[in-house]
Amino acid sequence: MELQELQTHLTEWLNEAITAFQKVPGSAVLIRYVRSSYQNDPVRSAIELVLVIFFIRYLMAPAYSTSKQNFIKLTDDEIDELVDEWTPEPLVPNMTVLEEMESEKLPIIVGATGPKSKLANGRTVTNLASYNFYNLNANEQIKEKAIQTLRTYGVGPCGPPQFYGTQDVHMRAEADIANYIGTEGCIVYAQAFSTISSVIPAFCKRGDIIVADRAVNYSIRRGLEISRSNIRWYAHNDLDDLERVMAKVVAEQARTKKLTRRFLVTEALFETTGEMNDLPRLIELKEKYKFRIMLDETWSFGVLGRTGRGLTEAQNVDPTQVDMIVGSLAGPLCAGGGFCAGPKDVVEHQRLTAASYTFSAALPAMLAIIASESLHVIQENPDATLGVCRENIRLMRAQLDPKSDWVICTSAPENPILLLVLKPQVVEARRLTAEDQERLLQEVADECLANNILVTRLKGGPITTHMGLKDNVYTATPALKVCVTSGLSKKETEKAGIAIRHAITKVMTKKGNNKLGVPTA
Repeated sequence: MELQELQTHLTEWLNEAITAFQKVPGSAVLIRYVRSSYQNDPVRSAIELVLVIFFIRYLMAPAYSTSKQNFIKLTDDEIDELVDEWTPEPLVPNMTVLEEMESEKLPIIVGATGPKSKLANGRTVTNLASYNFYNLNANEQIKEKAIQTLRTYGVGPCGPPQFYGTQDVHMRAEADIANYIGTEGCIVYAQAFSTISSVIPAFCKRGDIIVADRAVNYSIRRGLEISRSNIRWYAHNDLDDLERVMAKVVAEQARTKKLTRRFLVTEALFETTGEMNDLPRLIELKEKYKFRIMLDETWSFGVLGRTGRGLTEAQNVDPTQVDMIVGSLAGPLCAGGGFCAGPKDVVEHQRLTAASYTFSAALPAMLAIIASESLHVIQENPDATLGVCRENIRLMRAQLDPKSDWVICTSAPENPILLLVLKPQVVEARRLTAEDQERLLQEVADECLANNILVTRLKGGPITTHMGLKDNVYTATPALKVCVTSGLSKKETEKAGIAIRHAITKVMTKKGNNKLGVPTA
């Protein structure tokens, strides 16, 4: 009887529960779903039941506590033992053998930097490692102006621009540069490296699209990284690949109906290869696909064109067609700082949004005057500056590129920075790694210094940054860097070129460097 009564009460309770559940809105749908699911796939119903139970258990579980009682309490002896066993990682990695060798032999110049420089060891060398292309460092007119400015304005502005660091000489320098290039306005920065790395994030924000050459220099990469924009890369100096990437970006935005700002960032003369860009084609693609272009003329301003105005003058392009022209005042102008030239609204926007402009002390007045005076000197007589330098470039290249069995020059013919890389057949035949090439070129630089010729190296290896850019690794080819100057005569230039060529041959044919028994030249 007791069992029958229990069954009766259980049945009544179940019927009441079913009746109550049926009164809930949507219960009929849920019942049909469970019956259909059980009939067609009972395993699925079982899994769902387990998940429901787990979810309920998870909600009812006590919250995890991070109070001290959840940590293991260590004794003082155990703590001391762990501290003694812990070895911190070094702040910087250990120097490689090549870096140690380079650091030990680093030449130190005493006095002014010029075509003939005196080293700390007392020797006088022919300086082909400086960007003093036109020897303006020794120009008496510029030196006199610098001395007058130093006496009038002091050694520094001691304040940031736009607040209490802007002086009349800064505004004059900006006007001189804008008139020289042919743009509406210009803004001068206190440091050349941080100019492009501040200009990019001043305009490019998260979600914007930036298309960039894979071989752009490190300062551009820093700007790309800081901007947090979406970066698309194209093959180095391959404008057909650039058009492919630009067309793909436009097609993607048309498909998603998401319109964002689009920028193209590249260099006029590439720092890592010395090659020249094709600006007319860049302008054509920019107009076709509606991009804004940022052109880094760090290595071409004061170098290319009849009067040194840069790539726009060299390739007969209206500078107003380039949205932003960025350059350096620290190279051939022998001053310091950098600039960005373009439309007035572009210039004024940077005065409050460019980090390195707003949060850095203004350019010293003396350097601003030197920049203006250097431009005037170049404009007054371009043949005596650019013309002489270009003739020396031709003479230097004639001694190195066609006559050497070991190296080729990758730089553009007008580029005063000659980048000499080992020929591909030499690298392949000797199976030279990047480290081997670095070592050989350093030996060449040392041999040149032994012959009183000062040259330097372009360090090779992967060039990359972190955050969104680590997927792009461009490997720069190790190169010997020879900087030509108009401060040397034709005879001195040819003599230096011959000495460099002989140094290359001596190092490459030296016993121990001739790997795998490759015949020497």
